[in-house]
Amino acid sequence: MINVFGRSLRAPSNLTRLILLTVLSAALMILDHRGHHLEKIRASLNVLAYPILLVAEAPAYVGRSLGDFFTTRAALRADNEKLLAERQALLARQLQFDALQEENNRLRRMLGSAEQVADKALAAELIEVSSEPFTRKIVVAKGSQDGVYVGQPVIDAHGIMGQVTQVSSDFSRVTLITDAGHAIPVLDNRSGLRTIVFGTGDPDVLKVPYLTASADIKEGDLLVSSGMGGTFPPGYPVAHVSKIVNDPNESFLAIGARPAAQLNHGKQVLLIWRGNPPKARGYRK
Repeated sequence: MINVFGRSLRAPSNLTRLILLTVLSAALMILDHRGHHLEKIRASLNVLAYPILLVAEAPAYVGRSLGDFFTTRAALRADNEKLLAERQALLARQLQFDALQEENNRLRRMLGSAEQVADKALAAELIEVSSEPFTRKIVVAKGSQDGVYVGQPVIDAHGIMGQVTQVSSDFSRVTLITDAGHAIPVLDNRSGLRTIVFGTGDPDVLKVPYLTASADIKEGDLLVSSGMGGTFPPGYPVAHVSKIVNDPNESFLAIGARPAAQLNHGKQVLLIWRGNPPKARGYRK
């Protein structure tokens, strides 16, 4: 019951209220559709409600932003680690490529030098270096099946390295010119002086004995192979004179030389043939 001006009025029933509200809503919808009278009201309400919507959406926005931040950070970390791994792999490949390129350059230089002194040349890979003191020997991966023979000269692009002293079917042992038991006849390229260069067992030192103070030899002279004995090609570098000591109490000069060949560098040597090689003599290890 509702009191209005002292009179009691009965409140409308729920059904009546529903009917009235429905009719009112339908009327407002028809009026708005025809005359667009509520556009301004709707726009004003949207403006008033926008801050409320922002506040309501703020937790979700912050949550999404944090999720994106951590996801992006994890993805960036993973990408960074992947790029670092790829960089290391590329650096390793680059180093390997540089090593192969330098090895190819050395081989080209050796082959170019071999063409001047040999009818045939064969590159052989170094597979072993002797560790015995005062013994300078190497083992290469070429043998009698490749035509290698005892006494065969071994060179590089800079000079004579030594000669083959033992041969098996698939590898050979080479005695270097610095071995204490090796000797090679040479000429002084400047004066034409004939002499012999001996190994000392030191990897970087040769000696030139039995020359007196009257011998025409000087520090810095290039000693080349004389070709005597037929083992080594004539005119190929053997050593550079590095020291001459004239002791008045000694009959001979003390002459030291350093090998022209790079005996301690590279992984390949050149085996060369001059004319018809002698019949191969091998051994089985």
